[in-house]
Amino acid sequence: MTLNVAKEVAAMERMTVKELQTKYADAFGEPTRTRNRVWLVKRIAWRLQALAEGDLSERARRRAAELANDADLRVTAPREPKRQPADGSRTVTRPASITGERLPLVGTVITRRYKGRTLHVKVRDDGFEFEGEVYKSLTAIVKAVTGTHWNGFHFFGLKKPGGGR
Repeated sequence: MTLNVAKEVAAMERMTVKELQTKYADAFGEPTRTRNRVWLVKRIAWRLQALAEGDLSERARRRAAELANDADLRVTAPREPKRQPADGSRTVTRPASITGERLPLVGTVITRRYKGRTLHVKVRDDGFEFEGEVYKSLTAIVKAVTGTHWNGFHFFGLKKPGGGR
């Protein structure tokens, strides 16, 4: 008997999630707790097709295992826990002014770790100094560092007066 996978998938589209869970248990020999209809249909269809047309060859399975062993699973380094500096220095923001500015006092150095790199930005009268260059905004610095647009205040953790973001 040949199995028509397309007809089976069409029939599964009309089934309830409970019925799909039962069909999953029949196909895989173990129950599932997921209630994601789309995932269940795809997974059951894959299993039915593998049973009808044959699964991966042993050679393909070995090759997949080799590739999985050689793969670098982590692309970025884990984040380091936030620590207080040993000298007790901190980024200090000035109290909210009448205009509600969020900028620290001139001369303050804003520090942020990003992808294993420590960024130091000095607040100046005419903008912000980063790696010897003067930028008009924190956002411009963030764009130069990350290559994408971020809100500079958000990136460096400068909160609005009153504790809001």
